[in-house]
Formats: sequence, structure tokens, C-alpha cells
Amino acid sequence: MQHYQRIRDLREDKDLTQEALCKKLYMHKTTYTNYEQGKHTVPLDFAVLIADFYDVSIDYIAGRTNFPQGKSAPVLNADEISIIEMFSTLTERNKGKLELFLQQLCEQQRDELCQLKEAR
Repeated sequence: MQHYQRIRDLREDKDLTQEALCKKLYMHKTTYTNYEQGKHTVPLDFAVLIADFYDVSIDYIAGRTNFPQGKSAPVLNADEISIIEMFSTLTERNKGKLELFLQQLCEQQRDELCQLKEAR
């Protein structure tokens, strides 16, 4: 994932318009839009600013990890550990079925969230 897609996703996850974000960050909308559209490379000082704003790591902004807090795996709670333990007992075929189901479920959830945002 490109860093410009990641900063757009972070902004949308917070239900912020580009205008609202630019006001919070005291920056010109054209500058931000160029970063978000990938027209200009995101400078390091802006990457630090946006990482601090969203409370994520620069590695996450850069697309080097899918873990918002950095490269290492997140700390898992008891429910998550239980799910991993159950997953590890499945056959490879059933693991594939579960992965497909999870992808479909995530897509369905994403679509539902998009519909909610559009309804606002």
C-alpha cells in the first residue's frame, strides 16, 4: 500500500474531510491533497506530524507494516489468543475456508460502514 493511500484511509476512518483536517494541521488544502493523491512525495516532517495526529507509527504511514503501532505484532487479548489456538488446529483446507469467510465478512463490514457514511 502506498503511503498516500494510507493517509487517506486514516483521514476517512476519522470521518474527516480534507478541509477539516487541514484546519486542524494548519496547512493548505492543495498541499495536503497533493500528498493524498500521490502527486507529491510526503516529506518526513509531514509523515511525523500525521503519525502523531493519528497516533500511529511512521512505518504504518509508509506502508511498511499493517500494525498501526509499529512493526511488531500487537499484544493479543485472551479472546484473540483463543481464536489463534482454534485456527492452528484446523486442516489447511479449513484454514483456507476460514480465510475466505473472513475476507467476505471484512468486505461486508466495509460496505456497511461506507453506506452509513453516505447516509450521513
